[in-house]
Amino acid sequence: MDPVEALRRIAFLLEWRGASPYRVRAFHTAADAVRVLPAGPVDAGAAQQLRGVGPVTADVIAQASHGRSPAYLTRLEAEAGPAAGAAWELAEASRGDCHLHSDWSDGGSPIDEMAEAARTLGHGWAVLTDHSPRLTIAHGLSPDRLRHQLAEVATVNSRTGSGFRLLTGIECDILDDGSLDQEEDLLERLDVVVASVHSRLRSDPKPMTARMVAAVRNPHTDVLGHCTGRIVTGRGRPQSRFDAETVFAACAESGTAVEINCRPERRDPPDDLLLQAVEAGCLFAVDTDAHAPEQLHWQSSGYARAARADLGPDRLITTWPVERLMTWTAARSDPAGR
Repeated sequence: MDPVEALRRIAFLLEWRGASPYRVRAFHTAADAVRVLPAGPVDAGAAQQLRGVGPVTADVIAQASHGRSPAYLTRLEAEAGPAAGAAWELAEASRGDCHLHSDWSDGGSPIDEMAEAARTLGHGWAVLTDHSPRLTIAHGLSPDRLRHQLAEVATVNSRTGSGFRLLTGIECDILDDGSLDQEEDLLERLDVVVASVHSRLRSDPKPMTARMVAAVRNPHTDVLGHCTGRIVTGRGRPQSRFDAETVFAACAESGTAVEINCRPERRDPPDDLLLQAVEAGCLFAVDTDAHAPEQLHWQSSGYARAARADLGPDRLITTWPVERLMTWTAARSDPAGR
């Protein structure tokens, strides 16, 4: 086990236990930082000179670089028992990611770099979901820019070797009336549509519920993104208020997957709503909402939450091979095929 693997495994176990998002993110941050170190043994003092590495993560790096299982990881594994091993197997079953951004909207990296990072991680597919026009602060894609992006995705796929496919998609704003913020003909051309609320997050429950139900019943909507819109770190942002029973029942009835958003500052939906969606019979997408290549590693945290909720791969569309995913989305977009 190398230092990066040890740090990622610790982050996973902490998420599985429901630890503070700050602690989880600290180990992911250290894993990103340690990649600049040369192979071979490293002492804790040298490791701690890296930006984002503290005393605890430095000890993990030093012990793993000397070929030892870090004491912190050993303790977490012993406390977790066999159940954590089964949860890690669920994370390793991942085949793709339905939600990632590029520098065409508010991401920081070109499309081809995001695709290559997903491929290197072992994914068979990933969906490019830059923002829709209304989200101007995130440089959302106008219809013309989205058409150009479709051509760019085709070019990226032509250069990528077999075994990986970048799918076309969008993170589409759910408008006040529940409609989707993009032209109908373009939505029909996309492989996967993630629909999310980004505005009027503090609306009263009744209109918010009606808005979300209309969106998830739209045959173009495949995934309901970060359903509460909450932020749990920093100054934070409270979760939206809506009738979760009604929204998740609509998701289950229409076949729309509920996103388990892996961003440490989101953890969306919260545990109580996640369990409610499980009870409703929903499908789920474990998505990173990545805005940079290294953020794709956050996906294991979402699988830790899925495992705690007793979800298996059949209900997690991000464990499906691309052929099954595409068959599912095609059936959803054709109301007669439901």
